[in-house]
Amino acid sequence: MLGMIVFEHRSPLDALYFVVVTIATVGFGDIYPETAIGKLLTIGIILVGVGCFVGLAATALDLMIENRERGIRMRNLNMIIGVFFSEVGTRLLRCFSSHDPAADQIRAVLVVSDAWSEEDFSRAAAVLQAHAGTIDSRSVDLRKLEVFLSSRKIFMLSLFENPQIIEHEGFTPLLQAVFHLAEELSARKTLADLPASDYAHLSGDISRVYGLLVPEWLAYMKHLKKNYPYLFSLAMRTNPFDADASVVVRQTRK
Repeated sequence: MLGMIVFEHRSPLDALYFVVVTIATVGFGDIYPETAIGKLLTIGIILVGVGCFVGLAATALDLMIENRERGIRMRNLNMIIGVFFSEVGTRLLRCFSSHDPAADQIRAVLVVSDAWSEEDFSRAAAVLQAHAGTIDSRSVDLRKLEVFLSSRKIFMLSLFENPQIIEHEGFTPLLQAVFHLAEELSARKTLADLPASDYAHLSGDISRVYGLLVPEWLAYMKHLKKNYPYLFSLAMRTNPFDADASVVVRQTRK
C-alpha cells in the first residue's frame, strides 16, 4: 500500500483496493500501475501476496481440522473421566466430604440441578477456589480406604495407558494424586497407631486428592449437562454433596 501511495500517487483507499484485488487475483483493470517501479512492486505483490494468501488458507484449514480432532479427543477423554468417577471418584468424594469439617460451606453450591446455567457452574467453581478442604487422616478409616484403592489399582493403571490422558491438565494430576495415595497406604504394614507426623503426611495426601477431585467433578458435571442429559440425570441422583440425593426416580409434585 505504501509503495502504491508513494510511487503511483494513489490514495490510501485506492492503494488498499489495488492490493486486495491483486492478491485475490481478481484484477478488475480499473486501477493498474503506470510507472516502472509500480509494475515491479505489483510483481512483488503477486508473488508474495498470492503465496501468503494460499498459505493462510491452508493454515486455517489445518486449524479447523485440528480443532475438530481435538474436540473428538476431549469427548473420548471425558468418557474416560466418567468411568473414573463411576469406579473411584464418586466414592472417594462421598468419603472425603463426610470428613471435611468445612464441607457445609460448599455443599449448598454443589447441589447441581438441571436448571443450572453457565453462571451457576462458574459461581460454584469460584467458591471451590476459596475452599481449603483440609482432611485429618485420623478421622478416615484408612484401612478401608486402602482396601478400596488397592481393588481399583489395575483399573487406574489402565487409565494411564491411554495417551489422551496427558492432554487433560486437570484430570492427569488428579489421577497421579489418587495413585500416589494408594501407594502410600499400601506401603505401610499397619495403618493404626502411626506417629503424628505420619498421620499429618497422609492428611496432606488425602487433602491433595480431595482438592483436585472436587473441581474436576464439577467440570465433569458441566460436561454431562451440556452433552449427555441422561448421564447427567444419574449423576445428579448420586451427587455425593447432596444429602437428599437418591438414585431412585420419584415423581415430582407441582
